[in-house]
Amino acid sequence: MRSVEVASTWPVGNVAVAVVTPDGVAGSLGDQQRVFPLASVTKLLTSYAVLVAVEEGAVEWDQPAGPEGSTVRHLIAHTAGYAFDKAEVQAAPGTRRIYSNAGFDVLASFVGEACEMPFATYLHEAVFAPLGMNSSALAGSAGAGAESCAADLALFAAELLSPRLVSAELVAEATSVVFPGLNGVLPGYGMQKPNDWGLGFEIRDSKSPHWTGLSFSPRTFGHFGQSGTFLWVDPEISAACVALTDLRFGPWAVEAWTPFSDGVRAELVSRRA
Repeated sequence: MRSVEVASTWPVGNVAVAVVTPDGVAGSLGDQQRVFPLASVTKLLTSYAVLVAVEEGAVEWDQPAGPEGSTVRHLIAHTAGYAFDKAEVQAAPGTRRIYSNAGFDVLASFVGEACEMPFATYLHEAVFAPLGMNSSALAGSAGAGAESCAADLALFAAELLSPRLVSAELVAEATSVVFPGLNGVLPGYGMQKPNDWGLGFEIRDSKSPHWTGLSFSPRTFGHFGQSGTFLWVDPEISAACVALTDLRFGPWAVEAWTPFSDGVRAELVSRRA
């Protein structure tokens, strides 16, 4: 795909891109085996492990977890009320969308206890091993501490497009808005009204500005990371894109990612016309 070649102009040391469709990898750039820190793209992997735990019956969405009045559903949707980086309650559950790494750590601990193993082990056994993501690991926090490569994340993106580890119905639920209408800050892009989120997956909806493209459907979901990484899925065109870099998110990414993703989407659409 010619559109992915644009990523070679980004001001980064190393970059790896993979575009995924139901037929496989449609285009790629860079070393697909190079391992990068994912930062908050980790939350997609953590969330999928939670989906597996729910599917297995190890945990339930409405189980109490976290601060008083909070549930597993609140924690994974950033509505438990925790602050960004510490388990300090700043709001009543369900009243604000406060993006929280701390909430994901609490969530992971809860799931690990329910499954009677460290969460990193559960993530490996529930997601990485079955999908063949052999270069992926949770080396730090459940919210931002995973490491992976483009080849592995392409396998994960394929799973999101056509689920095998959990039901398609559960993935559809997880990638639909929960606790709709809540405002909140999208890190790097400011206050969003509303700041819609699914069960661990950020939903594009009508957010502006946003890190995906201007042409993307409101149903687009995914996540980006402060380490200069992103993964999006646009169900309207049944396609996904992974981009990993070694340069922290900043103005360069705000300027580069949106036109890049619009170009990838346009090329995919034109191929099917």
